[in-house]
Amino acid sequence: MPPFLQLMIESAPALFWGAMRFTIPLAILSFALGLALGFLTAVVRLFAPAPVAAIARFYVWFIRGTPLLVQLFVIFYGLPSAGILIDAFPAALIGFSLSVGAYTSEIIRAALSSIPKGQWEAAYSIGMTQGQALRRTIVPQAVRVALPPLSNSFISLVKDTSLAAAITVPEMFQQAQRIVAVTYEPLILYIEAALFYLVLSSVLSALQARLERRFSGHGGHWESRP
Repeated sequence: MPPFLQLMIESAPALFWGAMRFTIPLAILSFALGLALGFLTAVVRLFAPAPVAAIARFYVWFIRGTPLLVQLFVIFYGLPSAGILIDAFPAALIGFSLSVGAYTSEIIRAALSSIPKGQWEAAYSIGMTQGQALRRTIVPQAVRVALPPLSNSFISLVKDTSLAAAITVPEMFQQAQRIVAVTYEPLILYIEAALFYLVLSSVLSALQARLERRFSGHGGHWESRP
């Protein structure tokens, strides 16, 4: 067996453990929290009074305008100078959630805005309040519009979790870095890590396509199927 293949086989369990123990949980938790934050931000920007909406706009502007890696460094390495100590995994979770929240808020806001005003009027005509109309009529339709870009955002997030290695989270990429420090074989290990991310992205892309087919109707319209 070629030495490089032997090294890849021997290192695979460590990379797999890093993915299962940190990469995937970090991506799922960050996306869930970020999606909730993104929905709240989108609703605030669309319906809240101007001063409150301005705060939401500033949050989106700041997060989208600064590099994610810098944000992670500020949270993990910068805040301790202000007396705020956060462990690596929670720091990564906060950083990724804030980033996801800013980007998904734009997706959700666009999806909500895409629903015709007639849908609001129809909901009001049967006695719904604004909150009821949003929850029962607008959001279910907006979900079908937002599903493809949100799915793409999650796939991108899984790859972006490799940045957590920079703040010592022992996820998959840092596991590869640790093995490189011992074996001095960066090319082999980084290619192997890339293949792991490729497999994860491919699986998620297949799941995304299946989910979209489930909600996709004919002619480009979105409709739920049983």
